[in-house]
Amino acid sequence: MAAQQRRHGPGSPGERFDVLDPATGEVFDEAPRQQPDELDAVVGRAHEAWLGWRSDPAVRSAALLAAADAVDEAGTDLAPLLTREQGKPLAESYAEIARTAARLRYFAERTAPRPRLLTDGRPMRSEIRWRPLGPVAAITPWNFPLQLAAAKFAPALAAGNTMVLKPSPFTPLATRLLGSVVSTALPEDVLTIVTGPEPLGARLAAHPGIRHVTFTGSVPTGRAVAQGAAASLARVTLELGGNDAAVLLDDVEVERIADRLFWAAFRNCGQVCMAVKRVYAPVRLYDQVVEALAERAKSVVLGAGLDPATQLGPVNNAPQLARVGDYTARALADGARAVAGGHRLDRPGYFFAPTILADVPAISPVVTEEQFGPVLPVLPYGSTDEAVEAANDTGFGLGGSVWGTDLDRAEEVAGRLECGTAWINHHAELSLDQPFAGSKESGVGVAGGPWGLYGNLAPFVVHRPQEA
Repeated sequence: MAAQQRRHGPGSPGERFDVLDPATGEVFDEAPRQQPDELDAVVGRAHEAWLGWRSDPAVRSAALLAAADAVDEAGTDLAPLLTREQGKPLAESYAEIARTAARLRYFAERTAPRPRLLTDGRPMRSEIRWRPLGPVAAITPWNFPLQLAAAKFAPALAAGNTMVLKPSPFTPLATRLLGSVVSTALPEDVLTIVTGPEPLGARLAAHPGIRHVTFTGSVPTGRAVAQGAAASLARVTLELGGNDAAVLLDDVEVERIADRLFWAAFRNCGQVCMAVKRVYAPVRLYDQVVEALAERAKSVVLGAGLDPATQLGPVNNAPQLARVGDYTARALADGARAVAGGHRLDRPGYFFAPTILADVPAISPVVTEEQFGPVLPVLPYGSTDEAVEAANDTGFGLGGSVWGTDLDRAEEVAGRLECGTAWINHHAELSLDQPFAGSKESGVGVAGGPWGLYGNLAPFVVHRPQEA
């Protein structure tokens, strides 16, 4: 695999860095360690490619459709590699690849935004047109490497920009292969993948030749990205994670929703920005909710993602495993009960037992922060107002959900949540056609749907006198 992987995508033939399999904790391959000073040449080539790529929407549309077909055809190569470096079950890797191709097809149909006429009573014809920005940059995380890469490069390329994309150093290989696959349908240097640890990302975000930086990751790193981009006044789109609350109303049918609620929290081993990370249950149903979730946590099959029996893979990397373990230990030390799990598994790899915590102090970091792992605190509440206040008592504002039988009442409660998206009786389900944005510290800007396209364009207004 190592020799084959070196041929995938652009990269320096010199220094390299190790890539670990989270199911074993051992090195299984390596990736190019691109040097920050190489970015000048990379961005320069992206600018040269942009001069031609921006000109013909029909050419862009055809290329993106061809790229989507190429991704579909490469699924049997992409999926095992994604599972090997990220850890998720193989079926989830195939699902991620399917969403990657679907996003390319979605934006292939949106490469030519229509001009819009403005009328304001003056004898003037004003038309808004849209222009691409130029070379843009993306910095992507390790939880959904391919899907989030496509969420950034598909609208950017459809709009007529070129892109330099840096994946997480924990998951560089599948993204490099994706870039190689997609680039078979594109002109040279329209999409470039660069890999390496910091300060590569910081240098890319601050590069004066980059006109838009889109980033998904932690709040502290997002702030650093924004500061870097500010040097050249490049626009930024930041998706900075969440601490989503699920509010269960007192008419909820616990057994009916327990499976959906459990997987809304534990899919991808809890490593989802929009995962349920806190559950608020009415006092009357609290024990029932805790036991229903604990039962599912105890029965789920953990293992390596390449094992067909696996339902839940490992945590992706050692630092994240340590964070999950620390938050859990602090909660237990403060009086919480681990009704299921609560510990790292005694086996190779980064496995943490699926954990349901009860009696958790509301000020515990596992409640107030984004744990981003297979740990779920369940907290009781007395009144609906109390539950909504607790759900909103966070610096995050990505998503939230309300669960109950009376849908009108659930919708009223959902409307009071301070977040970008609220779901009723489900969680973290998005269509390609809807906006994705957070409030508070969960982000800046909007991705998804036509909003994602326009975020990669600049308005250009032409005024002319009305003809006699």
